[in-house]
Amino acid sequence: MLINLKKKSLKYFNLLLAAGLLINSPVFAKAKDVSWGIPRKKAGEVQPYPGATYDAIIRENDAYYIGDSEDNAVYLTFDCGYENGNLPKILDALRDADVPALFFLTGHFMEEEPELVMRMVNEGHLVGNHTYDHPNLTTVSQERFFDELKKAEEKFHEITGVEMDKYLRPPEGRFNQEMLDWAREAGYYTILWSLAYVDWHVDKQKGATHAHDQVMDRLHPGAIILLHSTSSDNADAMADLVLSIREAGYEFRSLKYLMMDDVLENSINIEIE
Repeated sequence: MLINLKKKSLKYFNLLLAAGLLINSPVFAKAKDVSWGIPRKKAGEVQPYPGATYDAIIRENDAYYIGDSEDNAVYLTFDCGYENGNLPKILDALRDADVPALFFLTGHFMEEEPELVMRMVNEGHLVGNHTYDHPNLTTVSQERFFDELKKAEEKFHEITGVEMDKYLRPPEGRFNQEMLDWAREAGYYTILWSLAYVDWHVDKQKGATHAHDQVMDRLHPGAIILLHSTSSDNADAMADLVLSIREAGYEFRSLKYLMMDDVLENSINIEIE
């Protein structure tokens, strides 16, 4: 099981460090400018793997890209930069199948589609921050970073009357160590993904079967699935895709379960007498 040392486990981490047990571990790696992507799992692998350095960077910075390899749970997430008529059909399919999702919203989406934002909340979905203006967060100042998050939070609260969930998906998956540090300072988890396909070109859609097969071919335990709500393929495939994922033995879970202290996922407990 992969190591994920949570804040509450820092005293154990310090003891190990003092003992010199982790001196050469990739846990000390720092994130330079990264454009996140993860290869498909290889033959014989249970999950895809980005390599020890990137895995450690994610796990040591209140960030997630995957869940437990021993748990047939999947986590459905959508990036919503703008709406072009497909999200209502996606929401209908999720509602009818009682599937939770996490939607990452930009300011533009919230400005243009307040009713859909309200629907997400009313139907029990999580709503996270995709920044207000969708900038490359590896290039912005700290002031701009916090302003992007705050403006999105304020717009969401204006529409819904509730607080935005503290999950951040950096635009285009671009991040560096500063951004991860700033996100933690703002109280956010950074959420990446372990399963995605090229679905965002609205003028190059290939049909519902293509979307369905792209996801099913890549499916794995603990998958954090990234889909774009602008894709008509995703909208047309959603009802059948949900059914196929369940028939394959997987359970849909809200992403909040990855952060629950009483759920052992991708972590170890170290007993000190």
